[in-house]
Amino acid sequence: MALSLGCRAFAPFPMNCCGVFLKAVRSSGLPLFPWGHCPWRGTGRVLDPEMKAFLEENTEVTSSGSLTPEIQLRLLTPRCKFWWERADLWPHSDPYWAIYWPGGQALSRYLLDNPDVVRGKSVLDLGSGCGATAIAAKMSGASRILATDIDPIAGMAIKLNCELNQLNPFPILIKNILDLEQDKWDLVVLGDMFYDEDLADSLHRWLKNCFWIHRTQVLIGDPGRPQFRGHSIQHQLHKVVEYSLPEPTRQENNGLTTSTVWDFQP
Repeated sequence: MALSLGCRAFAPFPMNCCGVFLKAVRSSGLPLFPWGHCPWRGTGRVLDPEMKAFLEENTEVTSSGSLTPEIQLRLLTPRCKFWWERADLWPHSDPYWAIYWPGGQALSRYLLDNPDVVRGKSVLDLGSGCGATAIAAKMSGASRILATDIDPIAGMAIKLNCELNQLNPFPILIKNILDLEQDKWDLVVLGDMFYDEDLADSLHRWLKNCFWIHRTQVLIGDPGRPQFRGHSIQHQLHKVVEYSLPEPTRQENNGLTTSTVWDFQP
């Protein structure tokens, strides 16, 4: 999904780019699971016409500059007005869903290249953001998908991105899934989520329960941020594949050059 790195050295966007993105990537901590969430779930919910128009007007449909040119996404790019506007002019919560993060790119590429990993299986996309990894799972034949995020606008963006890729929207849950009773999934995927120590510890515990209770396979995507490299989960990871990031993604992520998919094996 998204991250807030809180330091110039690893901010995902150049320091001279738009205020909206600087606000998103330099805040002290992304409120990934805020207590005041707004639940939004289901495949059949009709998008609010005004919000749909806002998203279509202020994002660009693109499939370039990422590891997955097969997937079209609505993202904030330099050709969008709010790329250049002051952050306080963005009228909604920080648009983490409008960034195609490197960990998510690696996961999506891996699922597209290895459809047997998801074909006929149930998949939970944790912190789905723009929905690209869930979309990749759908394209690769997953039988059941749930995308989760805490931002209702992300849910709307995911639905629009499904439509862009000629897919029927899958269920989307806007809620703190770490607080819910665990369901059984064949596969859990999460990208770019280990940016905060407390959240990383909570995720680690939750993922271990998934593995030991349900024997769930867990795949993690990350481009090698220090918060992830320094976490104790590193002792329980097996490298699956490492991808060289396209030049546009490198530039937007201050020189990060690769992104890796890890298999969690506690």
